[in-house]
Amino acid sequence: MAWVRVSGPPRVEVAIDMGHPFLNLTVDAFLRIGTIAATRVGAEDTYHIIQKRNISSHDFEKTLKKMCKEGVYWGTVAGLYVGTGYGVERIRGTRDWKNAMIGGAVTGAVVSAVSNNKKDKIAIDAITGAAIATAAEFINYLE
Repeated sequence: MAWVRVSGPPRVEVAIDMGHPFLNLTVDAFLRIGTIAATRVGAEDTYHIIQKRNISSHDFEKTLKKMCKEGVYWGTVAGLYVGTGYGVERIRGTRDWKNAMIGGAVTGAVVSAVSNNKKDKIAIDAITGAAIATAAEFINYLE
């Protein structure tokens, strides 16, 4: 009998070749983060349904719609961020924290603008997106 040592969480590796690295990265981010968002909604709604102790087809339908909506929303945000970061990297010709900062700023601004926010809120969201993306990038450098 052979024993296999597994370290870390299980991984599912799926590759979809869209023919260009930009598209590959963007679609990959969309699928990964969209799946995580949909799973979160499914788990959260399941908890609430169990608390009610009443399961109906209406609850199931409502949860499924919410899962799709959140999955598409967060998948799109992730795809926008990753695609912007890749584009900035290609334009600048270097891979560093500044790409994450610009990608975060653009993503924050676009998501805010699409939400029909005012100019001040769009600027604040762009700064917030840049700060979060830059912090995440620095944390990745520590590993």
